[in-house]
Amino acid sequence: QVHFVESGGGLVQPGGSLTLSCAVSGVTHSNNVMAWYRQAPGQSRERVASISKTGGKNFADAVKGRFTVSRDDAKNMMYLQMNNLKTENTAVYFCNNLRGNWHWGQGTQVTVSS
Repeated sequence: QVHFVESGGGLVQPGGSLTLSCAVSGVTHSNNVMAWYRQAPGQSRERVASISKTGGKNFADAVKGRFTVSRDDAKNMMYLQMNNLKTENTAVYFCNNLRGNWHWGQGTQVTVSS
């Protein structure tokens, strides 16, 4: 069974940066397009970034130019570098495949507040 462990969240002031990590086990994720998602309080989960096995990247309009995504297939890891964070980026962040149809992990809380 696929297992995700997200980490790296925390409390940061507006304008600050965080790097999230996603450890993947139970699948060779190098064969898959992987993605980061987030769910803010009272809202549906949404995809914020994805990265293919060849390094092709896509971002939600709201985070373009501020977030970047990377992967290390040798370590079965994926990362989300978030810069110039805004209060509206407060959410629980998750990783999964592009379809979001694997078992979800617990996510990591990101809180952007002064």
